[in-house]
Amino acid sequence: MNKLQFADYVVFFIYFFIVAAYGYYIYRRKRAADASSKDFFLAEGSLTWWAIGASLIASNISAEHFIGMSGSGFALGLAISTYEWMAAATLIIVAVVLIPIYLKNKIYTMPQFLAKRYNDKVSTVMAVFWLLVYVFVNLTSIIYLGALAITSISTLPFEWCIAGLSIFAVIVTLGGMKVIGYTDVVQVLVLIVGGLVTTYLSLSLLSEQFGYDGNIWQGLSVLRKEAPTHFHMIFDESNPYYKDLPGLSVLVGGMWINNLAYWGCNQYITQRALGADLKTARNGILFAAFLKLLVPVIAVLPGIVMFVLHKNGMFQQEMRDAAGHVKPDHAYPTLMNLLPPGLKGVAFAALTAAIVASLAGKANSISTIFSLDIYQKFFHKSATERQLVRAGKWAVIVSMLIAALVTPALRSLDQAYQFIQEYVGFISPGVLAIFLLGFFWKRTTASAALAGALLTIPISTVLKFLPEWTKGAFPDFPFLDRMSITFGLLIAVMVVMSLMRPKGEAGSPIEIDASMFRTTTAFKIGAVIILGILAALYTVFW
Repeated sequence: MNKLQFADYVVFFIYFFIVAAYGYYIYRRKRAADASSKDFFLAEGSLTWWAIGASLIASNISAEHFIGMSGSGFALGLAISTYEWMAAATLIIVAVVLIPIYLKNKIYTMPQFLAKRYNDKVSTVMAVFWLLVYVFVNLTSIIYLGALAITSISTLPFEWCIAGLSIFAVIVTLGGMKVIGYTDVVQVLVLIVGGLVTTYLSLSLLSEQFGYDGNIWQGLSVLRKEAPTHFHMIFDESNPYYKDLPGLSVLVGGMWINNLAYWGCNQYITQRALGADLKTARNGILFAAFLKLLVPVIAVLPGIVMFVLHKNGMFQQEMRDAAGHVKPDHAYPTLMNLLPPGLKGVAFAALTAAIVASLAGKANSISTIFSLDIYQKFFHKSATERQLVRAGKWAVIVSMLIAALVTPALRSLDQAYQFIQEYVGFISPGVLAIFLLGFFWKRTTASAALAGALLTIPISTVLKFLPEWTKGAFPDFPFLDRMSITFGLLIAVMVVMSLMRPKGEAGSPIEIDASMFRTTTAFKIGAVIILGILAALYTVFW
């Protein structure tokens, strides 16, 4: 049944009305008399720990998780969960080490940090890089996957889905970070409940198909029995998907570069915590780390269920594209079509919540970087607070329009989640190298940082395409290993360049002292629980 029923639309519009009404309530209740750029972009001081944590997850979880991770779950199994589970460990590091540095030095945007530590040239180059990645990789992929899912379970045309998601996200974003932060609490509740319902029903269906009574624990037992190769976290070189997740690199290699750059040096992630005090920010990040442990349950397991059902002869047509090729990213939309009326509306609302929240978070960060690091510096140095906010709102509208126009070009993708990870990974090694050396090595110069910024994409490109250009004479490294190699080369280049310059050219050091890294007892207990769960998961599913 490839369309939504009346009950589904009722559920969806209830969700839409609640989000819109709550967002308007927050906007009216917390609106300042005078427009303030920090208030609009950061919701300075007004987000609670649970709002920060929920907003972090809402901005992170999107169609790329529901659709993309389910697709990767179908193709390669539970191992794709390493992005989520290693992110939980990364968030602890961010909370303990990086957030205190930003807050102590009153950093509000990532380019602002680069300008303060190095110079405006480094800041501007990276601001442009971030804007390009956010618009042409992040926004476009989220809109594409969201539109793909919605058109799969409804009668709406693909182009109308693109337009609807873009407009909904713009409306939420224009309310500012306060509206985004607090509506994200509702969005996260909807997407987690909807995701858990979908996972429960998929396991129940699997149990029934194999002669059991719909018990989900029997369904899990069937999964382990029917897809044993899909329950290994660490691949060896014989695995056909080794290049996607190359063995121990997911624990000690490129995965850390990917996650630290994403969670610690990424505007639309760190922005949620930059307007809060340190204790609130840390508690919010720890809450987000707990929520990350749940993501594979709602995003990866349904993909593995679809793999088993497809392997046993079901949904042969639904999992293929017009050319007859099996498309892993069809797994989640196909599963949603199996849900009964009403529950399909819950899943539809959860998916839409994830898409809109993530789009709003990224669009808000685009507007922040554009307004404070491009517009104010180069177009209107004496801009008032109101003018900065207006420029930010226009940046939201224009960036979303560009992304919506580019989105149809992504229809040729197989596993969109891997596409996102790989091409964001072109810039991540440079970002992390610049930030880490800027934090912890006072000798790092602005010229070295600029070299790191300018070399990260060329080095990544050469490592990716040189095997093809040399017809196999050069090793074809997995992309996580390419990130490690690029990161190592950039660190070496930056260290050598910095040592070749006089100490006086090292830029302004960042203020750091040992007291910044002390944490509360409650935080320590929470962090130990998360790390213990991770150790158990990797031990069981190694």
